[in-house]
Amino acid sequence: MTLKTFLLVLFVLCVFLGCSSTAAKKSGGLGVTDGRLAPCPDSPNCVSSQAEDEAHRVAPLPLEDSPADAMDRIVSCLMATPRVTLVTRTDTYLHAEVRSALFRFVDDVEVSIDEAGQTIHFRSASRTGHSDLGVNRKRVERLKQKVLAR
Repeated sequence: MTLKTFLLVLFVLCVFLGCSSTAAKKSGGLGVTDGRLAPCPDSPNCVSSQAEDEAHRVAPLPLEDSPADAMDRIVSCLMATPRVTLVTRTDTYLHAEVRSALFRFVDDVEVSIDEAGQTIHFRSASRTGHSDLGVNRKRVERLKQKVLAR
């Protein structure tokens, strides 16, 4: 295979993946039901502070001030991240979309504040694919560090 052919195949692949990720399925099943965020699928491209298994679990944060103040800090930290679009926000729930730089894959980030339990829960999941190479876990851990630093 010549270099020219290889580059052409690579270009077609990139265009295909970019188009398919842009037209990726809309988020479904998100939100809080009975005080819980949606469970993670079996694939390793999701993390949640409400996950039962260690492979998907991340630690929640304690709620140390009012839900509105905590959500303000979370939104401020999240919106400082490139390629983030805020979809839904209340004093106790947030849903944002994060697009990857190259192929424009969409990940859903959710935050749920449990005022009675004094806990902030997180969930971040890829809409497509199987592995995310740890991107969602890193995103949630960075977000938690930024929120704690404020």
